[in-house]
Amino acid sequence: MPPALFLVGKMINAILGTKIDQTQKFTEDGKRIPVTKIKAGPCYVAQIKTVDKDGYNAVQLEFGKKKREVKVEKIPEYKKGDRISVGEVFKVGDKVKVTGWSKGKGFTGVVKRWGFKGGPRTHGQSDRERAPGSIGQTTTPGRVYKGKKMAGRAGWKRVAISGLTVTDIDRDILEVKGLVPGPKNGLLIVQKYA
Repeated sequence: MPPALFLVGKMINAILGTKIDQTQKFTEDGKRIPVTKIKAGPCYVAQIKTVDKDGYNAVQLEFGKKKREVKVEKIPEYKKGDRISVGEVFKVGDKVKVTGWSKGKGFTGVVKRWGFKGGPRTHGQSDRERAPGSIGQTTTPGRVYKGKKMAGRAGWKRVAISGLTVTDIDRDILEVKGLVPGPKNGLLIVQKYA
């Protein structure tokens, strides 16, 4: 489930988008900063949910073929099919929180997944360099504890980066100072950050 987004009156404080590219830019005083370009919107109102019908108030935003629900305190003035552009939501200088999904790395060992040191490189241990080592105790408790760090699927977790600054808005392209999670063309949720 994505994090809850909120609307205030007619104004919305979040929009959906995809990552275009990570690059750099120079400020007026010659300082180099990392920036990420995001194709943010336009989003369309796909559905409006109300307390009477659904048990809660929400607006479902549609971006391409992807939809995300936006929780609201009261029913907004939007109606189904309304278009929401990035310029209506953000302006240059706004602080934003960007939520995305980190790059998936597939099945990995403990050294890559958790940063384990591995075994010794000498004394006949040629096959133990990237092994996890002992994973349990002795007869008591006689089992491996739940949550033990072991090999498995790494990445593809929801990650939120807060406090990024909007540096430029050009049509549907939103540029933020800093880097955001996920691969190119990955779905992002951009929210105003208080």
